[in-house]
Amino acid sequence: MLFADGGFALVLLALWVYCIFDVITTDESRVRNLPKGLWIVLVLILPDIGSILWLIAGRPTGAARSLPYRGNTGIPAEYDRPGRAAANNPDDDAAFLTGLRERAEEQRKRAAEQAKRIRAAEDEPPTS
Repeated sequence: MLFADGGFALVLLALWVYCIFDVITTDESRVRNLPKGLWIVLVLILPDIGSILWLIAGRPTGAARSLPYRGNTGIPAEYDRPGRAAANNPDDDAAFLTGLRERAEEQRKRAAEQAKRIRAAEDEPPTS
């Protein structure tokens, strides 16, 4: 029974430490429901309840939580800076469409040549 109580206390301590670091490292604009400073105070003063409340009501949701470095916004750099590059509709890009047509024609030619070779190989009598 003593081991179970000690193990539970270690789990709560680990949860508390995790939540403190999580609150501190979370960007203030992504924190939900309360200001970041109030979340820090809440988790520090009420360790168990504050930690659970942080995980349920304050922690940001979504995939952008674990970005590899602080400056990464999850937006590709070419779209992040206005005017640097713009996403274009491929149907409006003549060079892209021309390249597609050329590549498709090349693939058709290769397929026809391959089919011709296969037919020629089938028509040859076996050499044994």
